[in-house]
Amino acid sequence: MPRRTATMLASTLILIALLCAGVLIKVPYSEMSPGPTVNTLGKVDGEPVLQISGHKTYPTSGNLNMTTVRVTGADYRMNLVEAVYGWLAHDSVVVPHDTLYPDGKTEQQSTQENAEEFSQSQESAKVAALNEMGIKVPSRVVVSTVIKGSPAQGKLHAGDVIKQVDGTAVKQPEDVAKLVTRHKPGEEVTFTIIPAKTARAAEKAGKEPEGTRKIVITTAKAPKENRAIVGIQAGTDHTFPFRIDIKLADVGGPSAGLMFSLGIIDKLTPTDLTGGKFIAGTGTIDDKGKVGPIGGINMKLVGARNAGARYFLTPDENCKAAASDTPSGLKLVKVGTIDDAKKSLEKIRAGDTADLPSCSAG
Repeated sequence: MPRRTATMLASTLILIALLCAGVLIKVPYSEMSPGPTVNTLGKVDGEPVLQISGHKTYPTSGNLNMTTVRVTGADYRMNLVEAVYGWLAHDSVVVPHDTLYPDGKTEQQSTQENAEEFSQSQESAKVAALNEMGIKVPSRVVVSTVIKGSPAQGKLHAGDVIKQVDGTAVKQPEDVAKLVTRHKPGEEVTFTIIPAKTARAAEKAGKEPEGTRKIVITTAKAPKENRAIVGIQAGTDHTFPFRIDIKLADVGGPSAGLMFSLGIIDKLTPTDLTGGKFIAGTGTIDDKGKVGPIGGINMKLVGARNAGARYFLTPDENCKAAASDTPSGLKLVKVGTIDDAKKSLEKIRAGDTADLPSCSAG
């Protein structure tokens, strides 16, 4: 066999062997890529994303798109070839597996956590939107979860309204833990509650719930800490003056809060927030309308631009990362609150975009 032919054959075999090894070798990395974007003013599978009843709504135009990131599953292990391709590709990011699934978190656990965060973000989006419009949203402290095997199991239930602890009125969820930890482990604590069923029935009837019950619970010692616990997590439940439903499946996490809030405001007010423009964005939202940072900002920018967005509402804490790699034709608009976003939308629909608050990579 001629030397040149033998060399080419050997090189080919080595290349094949390397490719095979690359496919077989698993690496501890996961991939993030642009996920779908959804217009909060539009429909998905023929159903409006935002469904409002009991209050007048107004026509909308344009787009207020929420954005998502697609990630590989917790049980999926990338091979070396996939990792190298992901590192080289512009529209994906390869990150350590533990970044997405810390402490050995399973895909099921991650999905459940994301679903809970998404549900909470919807609640906060509604509250923030109505507060911004000056519509009062009463709130109350409730039992969010009861830990299995804890002293509270069987005595308190998710949805129970907590009125008092040891006779002291409870106004915020954190008040519950403060009052319980005044006790030593093994001491009794008294909860004054309105049972969840009673509270739900009253809300359905449009009335204030009545009829409290006193529940006495013997505290236990917290794991690895010398403090008293009863084994519940307290949270906030809101009573909305009319119905707002967000219909969107297969989406998790808290990052759509800002865009849901803006969509709700757009539907409930005569002002057309977008002026027909295509605007996308991201950001968590709290009840007071403060916008918080999110993960995967650069992938969301790519997804938004691919969908046709011209402007992207960017949490101020994500601005530096977003500005370091902004897709061509997409203008970043920095926001810190829902009010910031509304003011910027006013400028966009008026065509006065020269002095929009922008993001800097510096």
